[in-house]
Amino acid sequence: MTRTYITTKRLTALGVSLTNRQRHILTTLDRVRLASTTQLERLHFPDVTKRQARRLLTQMTTQRLIQRLPRAIGGPSAGSAGHIYSLDRAGLRLLRPPGASRYRPWSVGWPFLKHSLAITELYVQLIEAQCATGLTLVEFITEPRCWRRFAGPGGGRVTLKPDAYVVTRVGDFEDHWFVELDLGTEAVTTLSGKCEVYRRYRQSGAEQAKHEIFPRVLFVVPDERRHDTLVDVFARQPADSWQLFAVVLSDEAVNRIARGADV
Repeated sequence: MTRTYITTKRLTALGVSLTNRQRHILTTLDRVRLASTTQLERLHFPDVTKRQARRLLTQMTTQRLIQRLPRAIGGPSAGSAGHIYSLDRAGLRLLRPPGASRYRPWSVGWPFLKHSLAITELYVQLIEAQCATGLTLVEFITEPRCWRRFAGPGGGRVTLKPDAYVVTRVGDFEDHWFVELDLGTEAVTTLSGKCEVYRRYRQSGAEQAKHEIFPRVLFVVPDERRHDTLVDVFARQPADSWQLFAVVLSDEAVNRIARGADV
């Protein structure tokens, strides 16, 4: 595939010619960083054929608005359905003004891809749920934008690193969540350490000062065994923090979020 050098003139022309569908695709990839062909089709191509959708994605790739990562889901036999996309240089330059921080397109390993696509899948499912329920997705912010820095013991800076910060609304009620998308690979000591950082961040009062409430921390896990592991980790936390944490299987995550943070 031919790679096109993006001059300022060409970038301006690209920006003028973008359709609403193309802008929405760029906005999605700026939000979640990585998405598969199927995820982008579900979000942005409900009214066209798969062939038409993939033709547009190929065009945007040629224009350097988006890029296909070298690694695909399912290997070479998966074809175009297995492609994974991120923003390319033209897309980054169009979305972010001069001087703003712009991450570069990168090459990453499969564990990172799997985790990132799982976060994207939660986002896609929440968008789809809006059509079927009274749920409204107010905010979905992924890392590193959702990270929080605060003063730890002795005044040292500590960074809380949730995978996503989610705000939803049902009727007049708004719920705030920190989401940890767990694939079952981290040690129990690592999970306990994460819980401790969340407890310390709540004790700092920084989040409450900004948003008036502290989000519920939702761990999304792949199976019952990991669910039980997290329940045990929560049980070893101080009693006054038990209500801070919740855990749910991945295929039940959207329903759990829709039920509200106070449940």
